[in-house]
Amino acid sequence: MSANQIEFPNWQALLRRYGIRPSKRLGQHFMLAPGALSKVVEAADLSGDETVLEIGAGVGALTMSLAQAAKRVIAVEIDARLMPALNEVVGDLPGVLVIQGNILEQDLEALVGDGPYCVVANIPYNITSMLIRRLLEAPQSPERLVLTVQREVAERIVATPGQMSLMALSVQLYGAARIMARIPAGSFFPQPKVDSAVLRVDLHAEALISFESIPIFFRLARFGFQQKRKQLRNALSSGLGIAAQQVATLLEKAEIPPRARAQELSLDDWARLVEAFAGREV
Repeated sequence: MSANQIEFPNWQALLRRYGIRPSKRLGQHFMLAPGALSKVVEAADLSGDETVLEIGAGVGALTMSLAQAAKRVIAVEIDARLMPALNEVVGDLPGVLVIQGNILEQDLEALVGDGPYCVVANIPYNITSMLIRRLLEAPQSPERLVLTVQREVAERIVATPGQMSLMALSVQLYGAARIMARIPAGSFFPQPKVDSAVLRVDLHAEALISFESIPIFFRLARFGFQQKRKQLRNALSSGLGIAAQQVATLLEKAEIPPRARAQELSLDDWARLVEAFAGREV
């Protein structure tokens, strides 16, 4: 059943009844438009047997939609003010568990159990980077993420060499990212200033760089992108405190042009660079 066929409550009446005003501090923009909700659920491609972790359940619009498509929905909401309304909307739905708390402080394994799960969420803009990294690096990571984020953020994450960023590298290290749909600003209440996009990340069985090398990878990438206008040779020399010629030699070993800049490198390029630096203090 698509969200367009679900009988939703009158959202404005619900908000008035409980005296709810969206919090700017928490970055609350409730996605209420049935068409937008359908796009998110369709992007998740649920078979009906999944456990879904929803982050930022709001007043339950996406929760209702997910409950129709998944076996089990664990809906986490940080704002205690929303809990009475959220429980009214989804509390009696089979397979739905509502939890009040900060997802960044939750034990994910305790939340979802030891089986496979996916994350489907309209996440607050102000914790996007932190939350995505927490989910990707979790000991028990999800099979896929389907997240509604700012359109500009989604475009940065799916960037290709020439437009790469530290955020794009951080996500693509762990999974294949693609934009599934555009969500107009008018689909939310209150309406944000920018459009959003549905981002899907299908996680690899393992990160594309060995676990032991990931700290080196992020250290090199961070220095590279801190001064992304500089050639990588000079940016890494400055960040690591070693001679530019020494960096140039390592770049050559990794088959990377000495005049390359961080945003021009692919994930494979970074992997070779990490190998070239193996055994060195960075």
